[in-house]
Amino acid sequence: MMSLSDAVRAGAGPRELAAAEVPAEFLAAHLRIEDEKTFDGIEGDRDVRNTLHVGTVPMPELAPDEVLIAVMASSINYNTVWSATFEPLSTFGFLQAYGRQGGWAKRHDRPFHVLGSDAAGVIVRAGSGVRRWRVGDHVLVNAACVEDQEASVQADGMLSENQLAWGFETNYGGLAHYTIARASQLIPKPAHLAWEEAATIPACGGTAYRMLVSDRGARMKQGDVVLIWGASGGLGSYAVQLVKNGGGIAVGVVGSEEKARAARALGCDLVINRQEHDFGGESDDEPEVAVAQGKRLGRLIRDGVGEDPHIVFDNVGRSTFGISVFLARRGGTVVTCGSSTGYQHRFDNRYLWMRLKRIVGSHVANLQEQVDTARLFDQGSLVPALTSLFPLEETGEATRLVQLNQHIGKVGVLCLADRPGLGVTDPERRARIGEERLTLMRAYAHDGVRAA
Repeated sequence: MMSLSDAVRAGAGPRELAAAEVPAEFLAAHLRIEDEKTFDGIEGDRDVRNTLHVGTVPMPELAPDEVLIAVMASSINYNTVWSATFEPLSTFGFLQAYGRQGGWAKRHDRPFHVLGSDAAGVIVRAGSGVRRWRVGDHVLVNAACVEDQEASVQADGMLSENQLAWGFETNYGGLAHYTIARASQLIPKPAHLAWEEAATIPACGGTAYRMLVSDRGARMKQGDVVLIWGASGGLGSYAVQLVKNGGGIAVGVVGSEEKARAARALGCDLVINRQEHDFGGESDDEPEVAVAQGKRLGRLIRDGVGEDPHIVFDNVGRSTFGISVFLARRGGTVVTCGSSTGYQHRFDNRYLWMRLKRIVGSHVANLQEQVDTARLFDQGSLVPALTSLFPLEETGEATRLVQLNQHIGKVGVLCLADRPGLGVTDPERRARIGEERLTLMRAYAHDGVRAA
């Protein structure tokens, strides 16, 4: 009898998958608790390749409300950089806190941490409490792991007091051959996409959708001018597409001419290269500097599109946030989901309160928002942001690319899939949307990166 991994790779049906034995251990990109102090006292570069390991870890027992997924592909998110540098906190602290809840949560408190907040794969086992999903289903995983017995979740899953970032605040994430996820995290995989394309969607695509489109975010409407910091990155690539798909005007800020070309290819109406204009530097969180920079950037935006931004999309944090608050028009909105340059933001509050602006905090997306996002991919309204692609064994190199901000779009990782292009079960739809459109961002793969 073939192994479970071989059965998945061969495209076996539900009966064959159910009959194959679940392995006792599996290959995974992970951290080790003994490396927790690796960067103590180091002020300079914290190279993630020093702490990211790829090796075997034991298979966890499956909880009743969970599924075991054979991961075909995953992708790199910035939280993997935070995890591997143990900044601002060691994620082993998250696992230990989770484990103290007892019950099934105790499985997560281990001396290793399997990382990854994206996954596309095949369900190979379903817990006794799983009702809507079956072995053999092709799925994506929402990075938001919520407590579905809380009352607040009935209004919005992201309001859960015990909401955790899967693969960051939980163990057994998606950068592995196998992962566990709650049934309440599962999203149907768009059938026309390859595994590695689909794996780039949930964490960044869903986050951008909630930030811009959802009534819990900025509530973007037709004609809105939207300023997008990092318009060629993973989040930014999906934000640009959502703005254009929704009838908005996309203004992208990027850090190089190559990134500017990518932003234009995605549909940005105006692209501003920070290298040419010096915005968003280390001192730009000083309120007086941010206002001066904001005035310069504001003139460029008005010259380019005729008016100030209705919405500013900011996941950069400390180095841009003061400028964002200044730049949003009177009554406008700054929506934020992260702070890759630092969490402590400084801004001149007069430009917020006296001009009636809003700051909206946003985090990942609830399950309905994720399903709505996947539907836009099904329609061909959005296309994958995949650029570079690595094998699982080179997860350290893939994460390093993101750590140094040398990437464009989303950096993918092949897990059980042994080559790109697998997993397409609706080739007719793929042909209708067009190969050139679906692979638009692959032209911006980082030099020297192998396509696995």
